[in-house]
Amino acid sequence: MSTELTVNSYFNDQVKSIGLQNDEGTSTVGVMAIGEYEFGTSQREYMSVISGALTVKLPDQQDWQTFSKGDTFIVEANQKFNVKVAETTAYLCRYE
Repeated sequence: MSTELTVNSYFNDQVKSIGLQNDEGTSTVGVMAIGEYEFGTSQREYMSVISGALTVKLPDQQDWQTFSKGDTFIVEANQKFNVKVAETTAYLCRYE
């Protein structure tokens, strides 16, 4: 199993993440600065808020939902979702 960490930066350095692989699979841990973002998925993602909050418009939903510290939401593969960040927020994303 690879112990190499991958570092990614998106949206002009407003979102940064560190990717890892371990016995639980592939994950990223990251931080989002204040702003609005659109993400696309290539596999199922489990997004957990570690600190702060994310206001999310999930695929096929009309309403925005706010997820706070300890909350998790799931986005299926090959979907797009929008995120509004009102305060700098840390997250964990696990991929399946």
